[in-house]
Amino acid sequence: MQTLAPTIRNTVRAVIIRDGRILLQKKQDALKGVRYTLPGGAQDPGETLLEALHRECQEELGTEIIASEILHLADFFKQKSLPEPYLQHQLEILFHCQIADSYIPKNGPKPDKHQIAIEWITIDELSQIPLLPAILKKILTKLNQPVNPIYLGKIN
Repeated sequence: MQTLAPTIRNTVRAVIIRDGRILLQKKQDALKGVRYTLPGGAQDPGETLLEALHRECQEELGTEIIASEILHLADFFKQKSLPEPYLQHQLEILFHCQIADSYIPKNGPKPDKHQIAIEWITIDELSQIPLLPAILKKILTKLNQPVNPIYLGKIN
């Protein structure tokens, strides 16, 4: 069995949907190629979840957000490789968020290391893009259904 990091990392994600489209980060590197992810990241010590979400969106999207309810919680075990291979247990917290109607997608002042763009992707296009983690395709296409479980369990 692979080594597990000794701590659990809280990560917040912004689910921003407008006019049948979702706002996603586009990332690219030599190892993983092109992929899409929800904006957000790790909670820093001393931050509330909402403070972390606001900071991450400002850094990555370059805009303020309005966060409402928690949509989902999930356990995610992320493969890491340095200094040697291990798994990082992350608690992923997905928030429903809104941004100003005037927002034009662009990288914020402190984008993620491999972030190359911010894009609106239609819900119908989700099945055609490399969205990580892959289960998000199923989750995001079902957000308008009346009953959605909050806790999703392990998502990878």
